[in-house]
Amino acid sequence: MISILCPCFNEEKSLPLFFDRIIPVMENTGEEFEFVFANDGSTDDTLSVLKNYVAQDKRVRVIDFSRNFGKEAAITALLDYSHGDAVVLLDADLQHPPELIPEMIQKWHEGWEVVAARRDRGTDSFLKKYTALAFYRFSNYMMSYKIPANVGDFRLMDRCVVDTLIKFRESQRLMKGLFAWAGFNTYFIDYKAEKRAAGKSKFRILSLWHLAVDGITSFSTLPLRIWSYIGGIIAFGAFIYGLVIAADTWIFGKDTPGYATTVCLILLFGGLQLLGIGVMGEYLGRTYIESKNRPIYIVRKVFENE
Repeated sequence: MISILCPCFNEEKSLPLFFDRIIPVMENTGEEFEFVFANDGSTDDTLSVLKNYVAQDKRVRVIDFSRNFGKEAAITALLDYSHGDAVVLLDADLQHPPELIPEMIQKWHEGWEVVAARRDRGTDSFLKKYTALAFYRFSNYMMSYKIPANVGDFRLMDRCVVDTLIKFRESQRLMKGLFAWAGFNTYFIDYKAEKRAAGKSKFRILSLWHLAVDGITSFSTLPLRIWSYIGGIIAFGAFIYGLVIAADTWIFGKDTPGYATTVCLILLFGGLQLLGIGVMGEYLGRTYIESKNRPIYIVRKVFENE
């Protein structure tokens, strides 16, 4: 059986269009399938629309969160509640074309454990294209392993992959990072993203930055190591500078630098110290959050037609 997994946040208008397209696609595959939706604290009528589909189709289940926990938590819940021998994760806004699913299933039958869709960003805006490029380059430079560029959440995963992923229970999650860290044999399919079927995009530059920070602090200690190097370089430079000042004073009789130089150095090193403390604070804060061992998400109710 194939589980179709969809995180939903304010997708009231997109869902009817999504069902109209994906159901014929799945029925033509000849595979048994189910739909699992995570309602991630939607503030519109997304839940009502999903409940109507539950009443009409036994293949539809809905996980309703107590509030908005974010897409990473929604994906985690979908993996937890899926029953399929393979799962297909995609968005309900139809930017992920359902017509790719039969090819994904075919590659899965050929023995691939993960079939990931790689997005062609040729039609994206300048801002979105280059912020995404910066995200992948920055993340991959800082991490010890690589997240494939332009490969998002749209993918098929075998049950063995899903069983591995649901063992990861950290609170601060970057699913792209977890997918890459887990490994497994992966086949890539290129596709062109379509425009949203309805609603507004949730894309925010600040959210992309937060994802990058979460990924780096979750999978790499390089930022801490970098500040050790910076501290060593500054200490060495300060030692050399001190020798130069001493030589100028003792040998050539020059006056030592005055107020302006002292203030500039204090501000420079004070700023660097605060930056270093900030980096350590990011790691300490995440350690504090993880130590609480709070649930990644809270389910208010699961709706299914029995």
